[in-house]
Amino acid sequence: MSGVIEMNLRANRIAEQMKKELSDIIGRKLKDPRIGFVTVTDVEVTGDLQIAKVFLSVFGSEEDKENTLAGLAKAKGFIRSEIGRRIRLRKTPDLIFELDESLEYGNRIETLIKHIKEEEKKDDGNG
Repeated sequence: MSGVIEMNLRANRIAEQMKKELSDIIGRKLKDPRIGFVTVTDVEVTGDLQIAKVFLSVFGSEEDKENTLAGLAKAKGFIRSEIGRRIRLRKTPDLIFELDESLEYGNRIETLIKHIKEEEKKDDGNG
């Protein structure tokens, strides 16, 4: 059992380190004009360190988000080699870029709750 825990702790440490490095690489090294304002919100690395899911928040329209993902997909080889250079691993994990919709989802829920409260106030005033 302790081997599994150690593996998960290692994966988590590597994920945190990758998050920091990916933020730097995307922010400073990539010159692709398609890549907009990006925040690396989270990185999840599989226990065997083969795959790293990179969650991104991209400021802008749906088109901006699609363009950013396309630019990152094109730069994936460069990004992996930079990660490999910065973090000493036998094999650099394959990167999967995904949009992190949790912020937008949270904002949408908050807006709906405000709307419901406003409707309740109106109803209370009429009755």
